[in-house]
Amino acid sequence: MGPMKSIIGLLFLLRIPAMVSLAAVSVVGPTPAYPGTETFVSIGTGEIEGVYYPVAKAICGVIFRELLAQGIWCSAETTPGSVYNIEGVQSGELEFGIVQSDVQFSAYNGRGQWGGRPVSGLRSVLSLYPELVTIVARGDANVHTLADLADKRLNAGGLGTGTRATWDAVAAGLDQNRPVRVMELRPDETTSALCNGSIDADLFIVGHPSALVSSQLAACRTNLVAIAGPAIDRLINDHPFYTRGFIPTKMYGIAGKIPSFGVRATLVTSASAKPWVVAAIARAIMMHIAELRAAQPVLGKLKAEEMVTQGLTAPLHPAAAKVYKDLGLIK
Repeated sequence: MGPMKSIIGLLFLLRIPAMVSLAAVSVVGPTPAYPGTETFVSIGTGEIEGVYYPVAKAICGVIFRELLAQGIWCSAETTPGSVYNIEGVQSGELEFGIVQSDVQFSAYNGRGQWGGRPVSGLRSVLSLYPELVTIVARGDANVHTLADLADKRLNAGGLGTGTRATWDAVAAGLDQNRPVRVMELRPDETTSALCNGSIDADLFIVGHPSALVSSQLAACRTNLVAIAGPAIDRLINDHPFYTRGFIPTKMYGIAGKIPSFGVRATLVTSASAKPWVVAAIARAIMMHIAELRAAQPVLGKLKAEEMVTQGLTAPLHPAAAKVYKDLGLIK
């Protein structure tokens, strides 16, 4: 191993405590043959306050224990979000990325900001969990429905985020005579901005339960916003990767139903990714679903059958597909 590899290896060793907090488990299933060199893989996530980062750390924990003997190291990397992760996977900056299924669809098919330049090398690995569009509004802003956002200040995130991409799709169907005033705040700024009146509402796309939702509902007088109406009906009808849902209000001690719609969080890579690495990681995750369910509340309902079919709007990487066929999950 050369000096640079030794330094990188030492840096990863220093990160071990954060990645091995889960209970140790035995290796399950056959271990394929690997090259004799160390391989470092990164998973692009989102802001550290969000859900993608701890989810990726849980995945890296599984990968660390399962695949370290074969020389695979895993690192969860904070990024601006889904759009950035796709660009990072395409450029080779990231080996894997967690992205929203609607953003994955737009990139692969050359829609939205990828208009005319599809990311044809994008490949799905698996999907993780459903994410719902969630809006928390300040109590005195009188925002209870999507239509109430007209002329209001809504934080919808920066242009590099999947949240912003989804909001732009929603906004295209709203009343343009009274547009929503879009703000671009970091997640760590939103709760104080909501409570001090700098913004009227905060939008994010998240799996539930969410620590951010809980903190905003507890920080000051706030309410969840119903996301429904003709604009949402058209969006769902035109884009089959969107599905209707209800915010699980009981998780936050709130009565009643709050309608919304959402996507799925998916793990993606590049068509040029090393097949043996993709296969090893796909198998490791599938063999430790129970452990991942226990690691993060948002992963509590992981189902292998859904993970290999739902929300995969780019083709499966062939190496991942072979693993799932071997496991009897797909034909």
